[in-house]
Amino acid sequence: MIRHTILLRPLLPLLLLLIAPVAGAEGIAIISHDPLPRVDTTVIRRLFTGKVVEIRGVSVSPINLPAGHPLRTRFLATFLGQDEDHYTSYWTVRRFVGLGSPPVELRTSAEVIAYVRTNPGAVAYIDADEVPAGMNILQQK
Repeated sequence: MIRHTILLRPLLPLLLLLIAPVAGAEGIAIISHDPLPRVDTTVIRRLFTGKVVEIRGVSVSPINLPAGHPLRTRFLATFLGQDEDHYTSYWTVRRFVGLGSPPVELRTSAEVIAYVRTNPGAVAYIDADEVPAGMNILQQK
């Protein structure tokens, strides 16, 4: 028994990381300025890849956090099924062939919330636990 305990002791930190909740992994909320209807993941994916520019007659503009931001990494994996390299490459090609530019990037969730509140048609993602009261939520995962 003691021998097993000694062998497992170095693995304890790794085991704790595997079973402990991940910080910031509470969920992701897609928020918007306008009272747009709830949408499915396909619409979110098409919005953040430039294939949807309007929802129910309202022009929409997606907002991103900067590359490397942990929330952006989670968003890309959860909603787009992509990593940063694929997403950046996608927009590089799209811009090169004249099919649009990637979403505007803001540095922090606080800047994103302020921008969405003051810009009609703005759509963005934030941690679900940061959604302010009264904010329109298009989807949450």
